[in-house]
Formats: sequence, structure tokens, C-alpha cells
Amino acid sequence: MKRSKEETNETISQLKKIARKHFAEHGYSATVLDEIVKEARLTRGAVYHHFGSKKGLFLAVLESVQSEVAEKVEAESGKSKDVWDQLILGCRAFVTTAVEPKNKRIMLIDGPSVLGWETWRSMDEQGSMQLLYEQLQLMQQQGYFESVSIDALTHILSGALNEATLWIAHRPNVAESVEETMKIISLLLERFKS
Repeated sequence: MKRSKEETNETISQLKKIARKHFAEHGYSATVLDEIVKEARLTRGAVYHHFGSKKGLFLAVLESVQSEVAEKVEAESGKSKDVWDQLILGCRAFVTTAVEPKNKRIMLIDGPSVLGWETWRSMDEQGSMQLLYEQLQLMQQQGYFESVSIDALTHILSGALNEATLWIAHRPNVAESVEETMKIISLLLERFKS
């Protein structure tokens, strides 16, 4: 039984890894399941068994991408003990990780269009937005953003970061665009600082 569970987990992991590469390179609509299963040396039945459909496989891949982005945000923000620096480092980590070639198409372009805005938004709220909310709430408890609704600030900042990543993803100089974005995010946040 244990061996079977390990094999199942390996199959799922392999399918997600290969599918992620295909979704990132070709996009959802141009990705062909037969190519994924051929590369994985499996059958289409394995995809349907574990994920239900191509869309189910995409959902699992997007969940993995969002989880990795959240982990990166936590790791980068954890490099400082200062809550203000943590916020800025976390925002920067979100922006830079979301626009990486392996992530941007899946997370920013196909995610909302394939799964629908409500599903994508719900996933975002459970991932990066939740981390942002927790950080802003902690900061408010320490005297920052005293007269500001943390719910509203979280949604506004999250929306700004998501829109900025879409803009950056289409810019010729990503590094320069990230710096421009972070300068503006910092200026906006300074306005709310108590």
C-alpha cells in the first residue's frame, strides 16, 4: 500500500512538472495533453484519473505556482526583523517571482481566463493576499496604518501589485520596471504610514 501511494504521488508530481513547462511555454489553449503524457510516459487516463481534465491539471499547476510565490514572499520578507522592510521585501518578492517566465503566463494571463475571475481571485486571497493581510495587520498592531482599514488596504495594494506584474511582464526591461514599480509602491505606502 505504501509503495502504491509513493508511486501515485510521483505520477502526480511528474505530470504537474511537465504540464507546468508546457503551460508556461505554450499557454493553456495551445498545450496538448497527448504531448504531456507522452513526455511523462503515461496515458491520458492518468491525467483524467488524477486531475479529471486538462483544466483540473492546470488548476493543480496554478496552485503549485501560487504556493511557490507565497513561499518566496515569506522567505524574502523574513530576511529583515523590521516590519516595514518586511512589507517592502515581500512586495518586491511577489512582483519579481510572479513575472518569472516559468510563472507569469500561468499565474497572470491564463489563470484568470481559464479558471474564471472568481476562482482565480479566491486562490489569490488564500495565498499571497492572505500573507499581505497578515503583515499589514501586524504592522497596524505596532502603530502603522492606524486610521486605515486593513481590509481595504490589502485589496488596494494586492490589486496594485497584480496590475503592476501584468505591466512588468510585457516590458522589455523587467529589472528596470520592477524598480519603477517598487518606488511607486513605497511612495504609496508612505502616505498611509502613521
